[in-house]
Amino acid sequence: MSLEQDLLVKPLTARVNLAAPQDLRTYEASGGYLALRKALKELSPADVQSRVKDSNLRGRGGAGFPTGVKWGLVPMGPDAGAKYLVCNADEMEPGTFKDRLLMEGAPHQMVEAMIVAGYAIGACTGYIFLRGEYVVAAERLNKALAEARAAGLLGQNILGSGWNYDCFVHTGAGRYICGEETALINSLEGRRANPRAKPPFPQIAGAWGRPTVVNNVESLFNIPPIVINGADWFKGLSQGKSKDGGTKLYGVSGRARRTGVYELPIGTSAREILEDHGGGMKDGYRLKAWLPGGASTDFLLPEHLDLAMDFDTIAKAGSRMGTGLLTVVDDKQNMVSVVRNLEEFFARESCGWCTPCRDGLPWSVKMLMALEQGRGHADDLAELERLTRLLGPGRTFCAHAPGAMEPLQSALKFFRAEFEAGVSPTAAKADDVHDLAQTGVLDAKVA
Repeated sequence: MSLEQDLLVKPLTARVNLAAPQDLRTYEASGGYLALRKALKELSPADVQSRVKDSNLRGRGGAGFPTGVKWGLVPMGPDAGAKYLVCNADEMEPGTFKDRLLMEGAPHQMVEAMIVAGYAIGACTGYIFLRGEYVVAAERLNKALAEARAAGLLGQNILGSGWNYDCFVHTGAGRYICGEETALINSLEGRRANPRAKPPFPQIAGAWGRPTVVNNVESLFNIPPIVINGADWFKGLSQGKSKDGGTKLYGVSGRARRTGVYELPIGTSAREILEDHGGGMKDGYRLKAWLPGGASTDFLLPEHLDLAMDFDTIAKAGSRMGTGLLTVVDDKQNMVSVVRNLEEFFARESCGWCTPCRDGLPWSVKMLMALEQGRGHADDLAELERLTRLLGPGRTFCAHAPGAMEPLQSALKFFRAEFEAGVSPTAAKADDVHDLAQTGVLDAKVA
């Protein structure tokens, strides 16, 4: 299959070359920047927005919010003033590694996506907020930006259109909370990465108080192909597997034979992803449970493997598709240990802004460690279940703690016997957890 044909079925990864990504000349020879030229010469910003909205592209960062709808919330017109486009490339969700593949393997497609999306919302500046550890991605993106700038594709009066726009890479300091869009904006401004109260939403008052759109890397990578090929083509890529449009980057991590990332029609079943593309479990291991899209999603069981991996189907099953990268847990792993490891990560990455998250997550870790070591108290399971409610949606300032509770609540539901096995009949209840229950600290709801 030629590259031209491949781009029609795998628009995200057809150009990816991790060893030698395309430079500007090679990218343009493969049809690169045609979407930008088409947008500037044939389409208004409203036309681009409409095309993306009609495509049924849903955000690939985890929440699944329709991209075109998000863009439509931005004020437009000559009096709208300065606006910003921010790419959320702070990929720190455990078990997720798809955006790195795109940025390192096809940096010019990232740059073109930033320019076309910036045109669609009338932005003056774009920022790629990149995870600091992605050093290779930063080098390649900066090189691609410099090439585009030198060719007149960035800067003043782009391609004679009268539109001025530039784009920059901003490397973060390595905090998971920066994946939350308002914390990311605070960090971009040089502030502490704490989430902001909403409303106002970033589309109205974001970076430096101006209208701002934050999109994920994978979401943006779809924009140039949609502009070139149209909304109907994009919807057809799902091959009828989902009402959502496009392909999706799915992945597998854990004790599978072939861990990695695969571009497939959105709505492909989890079984096909794991068994056909991931090769199934390694010899000597059986699937016990799996996370559908990163650490902040609920565990599902082997009997859920035939579900379509799209946002609505996985939500109906009691979890979230999230980033769409499966993390498999094998039958030799203890679920208490698995969950304790995840909760340690979430506790460490809390920004500390609100009490339930700052104090509740470390308490969950203490109880899980006690259960893991066989010295848990009889009340610990009830306390952990209580934490899943008190740190749930609406109880904390942002979605960090509710996300942390998802794997815990599902593990308690499906694998309760493994938690009960860690209870010691002679264990004394830890003072700090006892005080927690008596004082009602975690009952305080964030205003």
